[in-house]
Amino acid sequence: MGDARLSSTRDIDALIDLMARLPGLGPRSARRAVLHLIRKRALLLIPLADMMQRVAATARECLNCANIGTADICDICAAEKRANGELCVVEDVADLWAMERSGVFKGRYHVLGGTLSALDAIGPQELRIPRLIERVDIEEITEVILALNATIDGQTTAHYIADQLDGRVRLTSLAQGVPIGGELDYLDDGTITAAMRSRKSLL
Repeated sequence: MGDARLSSTRDIDALIDLMARLPGLGPRSARRAVLHLIRKRALLLIPLADMMQRVAATARECLNCANIGTADICDICAAEKRANGELCVVEDVADLWAMERSGVFKGRYHVLGGTLSALDAIGPQELRIPRLIERVDIEEITEVILALNATIDGQTTAHYIADQLDGRVRLTSLAQGVPIGGELDYLDDGTITAAMRSRKSLL
């Protein structure tokens, strides 16, 4: 009897375990979320399952900047009006989306996918830094804005990029004292706007 009951909830338990792996969700939150979805099967669970299946099949990285979308080239890179000579370098896609949400930046982006880390054996090749240097020339970039995390690894990465681009382009960073990089997604739009407008030259 006990085995039959466990067997009858195996798929639900597996879904809860998967949900619990998501950022911001623990076992309890995942259990509540799954129960809510099941209660709202037609309204939430089925449309969510369909959409997740569609996104799993179509989501991909932009070949130019590494933003996430459903086309080989994202809308930002495809838009001519965004080719204003400004390129904002961010650590991950969540930072790019946070910048877009604020509406303060009108140029294009370059997603590194992390920061340099000797401990984790992450070098320039793993971070798409060579591609960044190529884009500066190809897209006639006049200013590179480094919106990287204010950690040791983040600043090491910023200094490395600054050395690589020294003399080729104007280099700036977001205002000091503002939590940036991986924390951009947690900031309100006004703070991001102020950080961008108060950016300072690195060289």
